[in-house]
Amino acid sequence: MRLEDLLIEKNIIPDLSASEKRGLLDEMVEVIVSNEKSLGRDELLEILLEREQLGSTGIGHGVAIPHGKISGLKQIIVSFGRSKRGIDFQSMDEEPVHLFFMIIAPENSTAAHLKVLSNISRILKDSAMRKKLLKAASREDIYSIIIEADRTL
Repeated sequence: MRLEDLLIEKNIIPDLSASEKRGLLDEMVEVIVSNEKSLGRDELLEILLEREQLGSTGIGHGVAIPHGKISGLKQIIVSFGRSKRGIDFQSMDEEPVHLFFMIIAPENSTAAHLKVLSNISRILKDSAMRKKLLKAASREDIYSIIIEADRTL
């Protein structure tokens, strides 16, 4: 399952305005539901907040991958957001998070969900890739960087 099949350019936020975790999740959810009308904003936000209560999805090195499953969804949706100033996301390394991939998956898609999570983790494991994403000038550049990296996996 390739990211180019799941991430649309309109779901990329090159400069997040949120300054804390809930605000960030809310901002990213707002973009997703504006492009996927079948999703309920409040329900999706609640699912993501519940997942964060289990443990932060901040994986370190300035990266977080908030994710959740929702019933009625036809396919996985991926969103990307960048915070230039960084957000305290209770990350494993306690550093601010700058790069966010959000994954929304159908309730019964465990294998596909894990594959997407794994692909994103592999892309962001590379410090040069993280730097490229931080320096990208536009939404289009961010999209191209992500898709090109995914194709090389």
